Amino acid sequence: MAMEACGEEGQVKLLGASISPFVLRVRIALALKGIHYEFIEENLLNKSQLLLQSNPVHKKIPVLIHNGKPVCESMIIVQYIEEAWDSKAPNLMPKDPYDRAIARFWAAFVDDKLLPCVRGVFTGQGEQQQKAVEESVANFLVLEEALRTSLCFSGKPYFGGDEIGFVDIALGGMLAFVKALEKATNSVLIDVEKMPLLSAWMDRFCKADEVKEVMPDPAKLLEFIIAMKVRFASPPAAN
Repeated sequence: MAMEACGEEGQVKLLGASISPFVLRVRIALALKGIHYEFIEENLLNKSQLLLQSNPVHKKIPVLIHNGKPVCESMIIVQYIEEAWDSKAPNLMPKDPYDRAIARFWAAFVDDKLLPCVRGVFTGQGEQQQKAVEESVANFLVLEEALRTSLCFSGKPYFGGDEIGFVDIALGGMLAFVKALEKATNSVLIDVEKMPLLSAWMDRFCKADEVKEVMPDPAKLLEFIIAMKVRFASPPAAN
């Protein structure tokens, strides 16, 4: 259970929603580093004054507040956690500059190429949803190929090597949402037969103790996705 702590870490708060894949990224990073923090569950239909003050530009979660200073955007927060607590194991970013650049590249691939497709499966209907499923599968296959052929990843348990790292967190934060989305849409985004390496990585990642302790309730996540799919399918209310 996340709790507020002072001392070595200073005062650390996380504004978020437990079902958010972006918030989950930050919670995984904090868990891996062993950082104690206060988790403040936000009502996104009635955002708190603290959230609006802490992220006045985007007004979105997650926001990490460390000793009163807010840091926004999930993967920027993960990098901040690595740099602010660099003496705490494990290292979330490689030490080698080239390997660090490769990690940033693949994390950007997840955000720029994969996430929009998965979001399309979430918000789309009919043919639009099916197209987004196909595009999502194509991008997951790119990650499968990277695990098979990349010198940085091939033969290693995680994208980060022997331990969970930056790319693992970027992709792994989405896994609970992707699994629930597959059930809600009766689709297959990560195919065990077509993506054996990615599937094995997924199982390994989800079984890590630090990941298990912060994963959202699958039933609540599925309920949320189904409710939102119904909402997206409903015609807009007349003025």
